[in-house]
Amino acid sequence: MTKKKQLRRICVDMDEVMADTLAEFLRRYNETFDDAVTPEDLVGKGLWEVAPFDRQQQLRAFLDAEDFFEDLDVMADAQPVLKALSQRFDLYIATQAMIVPNSLGPKYRWLQRHFPFIPPTNYVFCGDKRILRADYLIDDLPSNLACFEGTGLLYSAPHNMTVTGYMRVSNWQEVAAYFEQVKI
Repeated sequence: MTKKKQLRRICVDMDEVMADTLAEFLRRYNETFDDAVTPEDLVGKGLWEVAPFDRQQQLRAFLDAEDFFEDLDVMADAQPVLKALSQRFDLYIATQAMIVPNSLGPKYRWLQRHFPFIPPTNYVFCGDKRILRADYLIDDLPSNLACFEGTGLLYSAPHNMTVTGYMRVSNWQEVAAYFEQVKI
């Protein structure tokens, strides 16, 4: 009996990598507070660091809203690139959903709607990404990459633009180009 060849495993973060969470966060923030914060205002920092203290509770309420994660825009080219990668790699979606427990159902439905080629058995809803065991992790948070034992790719987002020391990918076409070079 021969063993089936084990494919290399890629874990992909959802928020700010596959889903444009920041656009929805800014839309709600700017509408609620009649403000005009842009992604350019957040280079090197998060909205939590820019918003006045008296708005912090409302920021959390945005995330806790039942509909926040339901209809996020898909990052450009994420669908075709991930579809192609799923033909060559074991692909898992790893999202820190436990930080916002109300997000579990909406994130599940969002993934089903936009990425039906990734089976639900390959969704990892976690609180701490140190549990991940894979060859690659594509994530926008340097803290998740710092504790990852495989190869980390930092997906560019305004909050991480001042971070150095990681292999950076700025969009899904760069992700595709990176993995075209990977030998299986």
